[in-house]
Amino acid sequence: MKKKYLYIFLLLLITTVSGQAQTVKNNAVSEPSRTENNLEKTQIYPNPVTTGKIYINSESNTVKDIDLYDMLGKKVLSTDMNGYQKEISVGTLKAGVYLLKVTERSNSITRKIIIK
Repeated sequence: MKKKYLYIFLLLLITTVSGQAQTVKNNAVSEPSRTENNLEKTQIYPNPVTTGKIYINSESNTVKDIDLYDMLGKKVLSTDMNGYQKEISVGTLKAGVYLLKVTERSNSITRKIIIK
């Protein structure tokens, strides 16, 4: 009879310990390291561009690389952004559709820009 209770006690102890270990392991896996992409909140205006200037507003003050590509993939403009706001002059570019790529650390966004 004592052996039976001892086996039940050991079984419950082992089950409880392994269940807690599994919970700790699952919690560590279920919370991946997140890198917040603040670029999704970046404002790029006006679009279409009629004034010859593009304005970019960002929520973060970190350095960003800004590249403008034509539809053939040729880089036509490259600059950086060291603050919350940037004004880019595109008055010398031909009217057409361009891709504006903003890169911050390992995150980037690409937006279609129309220059009239």
